[in-house]
Amino acid sequence: MGGKNDLNKGLTGYGDAEFAGYLRRSFAKSMGYSDEMLRRPIIGIATSESGFNNCHRLTTELVEAVKRGVLGEGGLPIAFPTISLGEVFLHPTSMMFRNLMSMDVEEMIRAQPMSAVVLIGGCDKTVPAQLMGAISAGIPAIQLVVGPMLTGRYHGERLGACTDCRRYWARYRSGETTATEIAEIESNLAVTAGTCAVMGTASTMACLSETLGMSLSGSAAVPAVHADRLRQGEAAGVHAVRLTKSGHVPKEIITRESIENALRVLIAIGGSTNAIIHLAAIAGRLGLALDLRRLNVLSETTPVLVNLKPIGQYYMEDFYAAGGIPAVMRELKSLLHLNCKTVTGETLEALLYQPAKYVDRKVIRSIDDPISPSGGLLALFGNIAPNGSILKSAAADGRLFEHIGDAVVFTSVSDLEARIDNPDLPVTPESVLVLQNAGAVGAGMPEAGYLPIPSKLARAGVKDMLRISDARMSGTASGTVILHVSPESAIGGPLGLIRTGDKIRLSVKERRVDALVSDQELERRRRESAPRATTVSRGYAKLYADSVLGPELGCDFNFLRGVC
Repeated sequence: MGGKNDLNKGLTGYGDAEFAGYLRRSFAKSMGYSDEMLRRPIIGIATSESGFNNCHRLTTELVEAVKRGVLGEGGLPIAFPTISLGEVFLHPTSMMFRNLMSMDVEEMIRAQPMSAVVLIGGCDKTVPAQLMGAISAGIPAIQLVVGPMLTGRYHGERLGACTDCRRYWARYRSGETTATEIAEIESNLAVTAGTCAVMGTASTMACLSETLGMSLSGSAAVPAVHADRLRQGEAAGVHAVRLTKSGHVPKEIITRESIENALRVLIAIGGSTNAIIHLAAIAGRLGLALDLRRLNVLSETTPVLVNLKPIGQYYMEDFYAAGGIPAVMRELKSLLHLNCKTVTGETLEALLYQPAKYVDRKVIRSIDDPISPSGGLLALFGNIAPNGSILKSAAADGRLFEHIGDAVVFTSVSDLEARIDNPDLPVTPESVLVLQNAGAVGAGMPEAGYLPIPSKLARAGVKDMLRISDARMSGTASGTVILHVSPESAIGGPLGLIRTGDKIRLSVKERRVDALVSDQELERRRRESAPRATTVSRGYAKLYADSVLGPELGCDFNFLRGVC
């Protein structure tokens, strides 16, 4: 009776398929759809709007733009909500809920009748969650990011969340800025809808989605409030309908080669360390592994080209005007796998064939005149991090790259908060700040890896110190910070065996971070260490603690990874 159309996909089971189709059409018609519309291919629009998500404030406008594109190309757009991950509003951290959102996206795509889906999001964990869910759902999909904020102004200076947030907060902690000034700055850091105005995690993942081929070329950096953002929405709707004809699904677009392209671009743009975890999770959904030692090989041969905060001086709106990701990828052409497909069906080579119309070389440097010839992101190993750790060397102080210092250990985030500014803390500028039990199992892996400089040192003018943890760091932050130490402390990783006073050695040259403590002493400490008590007994937090994998595997759940 209903014919072969999307509305008859995956019918709710009543033991009578024809009745189920008849009932579904009846309820669809209650929303005012005509028979002609219901015969069109259905394009789902996964939205992540929420009053707790400032980044996604203009999602409604984007949905309408997508609908225009879908209708114009002959499809039927139907929007549906998913979980929304407002970065600064979620306790204990948005990272803990990325996998939950990926499951929500996957199941809602699979459970509802659609031929393709447009994924609208932008805030840090949203884009990776949507890509992970879409890979697992297995239908054609296209990513549409919400876009970055515009900058604010304070006394003639441009301000952008959240690198400038951290810069001014450091000045406030050191006594250089008053309480009145910091309050005024607070009101001028984030002045429009959109994701952070710098190359933080949200902007990084938008750029990598484009690099992977899952977003339209040139779409990553368009500001949230720019008319071009709406035009990108309309174009995404058009191409979503075309995807129903080509049938290309994410696993055909995201491949081992396109992930390696994404790592190259990540290094070139000075992107967020969080992206390594997200790319590892995306790869894992395909049954692939992201090799941290391979990351070092790529880092040694990939230049840093983009002069954006936190490693440079410009903002995402400047990056868009300068040429965006297409300009970066043209500079990297000789290093990229150009046979990779994109959602439009074109190869990367075809997309990059035409030369750029204009590139602002103050913002995007040429491969012959890079900001740095190599080494933007590095994986470090050693007896502290046998499974690896990450250093964003492009945002670190080179004077600390070969360093030995005494550990000052904090056993938890709460211990850090309680003691970091204690005047009696036994710390010097040469000390190494160590934070334990802040990984995925221990604390949900918050962005606590950017340990603040102790206030007594900050007031004395210290700007950077070596810091080590199993936590993450915001992509908007900078400093000589070693992150994602694996295995994490809470599951018995050696980071948890470090004691205040131990000598810690960092060698960027050797790609190592080690405690200068004998194997015998570490083993003795391990035997004497009491197992960390588990306090989680129910709900999603228990599922997370029981199932989450290490950062080298993307902190995904063990039961969600794909099979080669």
